[in-house]
Amino acid sequence: MTIELALRLLGMVVCTLIGARLGAELPPVGLARETTAVVFALLGSLVGLILTPYFTTRPARAAARLAREAPAEILLTSIVGLIFGLVVGALLAAPLSSLPGALGEWMPTVIAVVFAYLGVVIFGYRALDIFNMTRQIFRDDSRYEDRFGDQPIFNEVQILVDSSVIIDGRLLDISKTGFLSGHLLIPSFILRELQHIADDSDPQRRARGRRGLDIIEQMKTVSKVPVDIVDVDVEGVREVDHKLIELCKQMNALLLTTDHNLNRTAQLQGVQVLNINDLALAVKAVLLPGDVIALQVIGEGREPGQGVGYLEDGTMVVVEDGRRHIDRTIDVVITRMLQTTAGKMYFARLEENPRK
Repeated sequence: MTIELALRLLGMVVCTLIGARLGAELPPVGLARETTAVVFALLGSLVGLILTPYFTTRPARAAARLAREAPAEILLTSIVGLIFGLVVGALLAAPLSSLPGALGEWMPTVIAVVFAYLGVVIFGYRALDIFNMTRQIFRDDSRYEDRFGDQPIFNEVQILVDSSVIIDGRLLDISKTGFLSGHLLIPSFILRELQHIADDSDPQRRARGRRGLDIIEQMKTVSKVPVDIVDVDVEGVREVDHKLIELCKQMNALLLTTDHNLNRTAQLQGVQVLNINDLALAVKAVLLPGDVIALQVIGEGREPGQGVGYLEDGTMVVVEDGRRHIDRTIDVVITRMLQTTAGKMYFARLEENPRK
């Protein structure tokens, strides 16, 4: 027997007794008192059988799911908000209880419930801001001076590098340009992760790991920003992603990654993230309606007659009546731009007066 079924049966019994008691105490309405009691008992049993889970197991499951899935920061700040709301409600209870009649009886309870709800909602929504403000107040960077030598490294922007962005390879080219400012730090556990990948039995993973190690070696010689491997770790944390997030919090550092899940998790915990994929989308060429470009049509579009080509940065361009020009480079006029979750996509038409 499941817990929900047991609670349903218990609720049915309780509501049956309550219904029978109410039916027996009601004044006669044309039926015998025993008949009224039986009718109310049956109604009570039906109500108890149907509605008991909505007041017992289902709220408990919803609360357990919320506690399991919600970030710890939001849970903690919500509890603080609940306490704050109850304190405000308690302070207002004394003057409200002096109101005449039913207002004095019910208003303190209503105000306590309202302020408790507002405290949970407001503190929960602003959890990240509250944690960032608290971290700024109580942060003490001096404890990291001994770890990195006599000169603390916190006088400039610190950027912790994830293994995904190292293996990606684009960081090497970006570091050569000088656009990236700060101090790139590669924790020792990231280096160990790359070494573990490089020793993997899977040829593809082994190649990715060796590529990451080669990129680190090149960056230390050609990068225009400092690149250092630092021997730091986070005690009591086993997952590499969690170590990076916790270390960013402790060091007040930025996180450089291409991992979408790590990106979202870090942002939810108040860590500022630099994502190479976001940078790539941001620097794509922006074309305006009326711009004329040369485009090689390489395939068919979804609609009849459409042709498809790509800009140098990989942005798709859909050309009306472009199907007959497949495998040719033609002049097209941009007509509109569509922003999608995957990036930008342009629509174009054939240029009436193509350039020579």
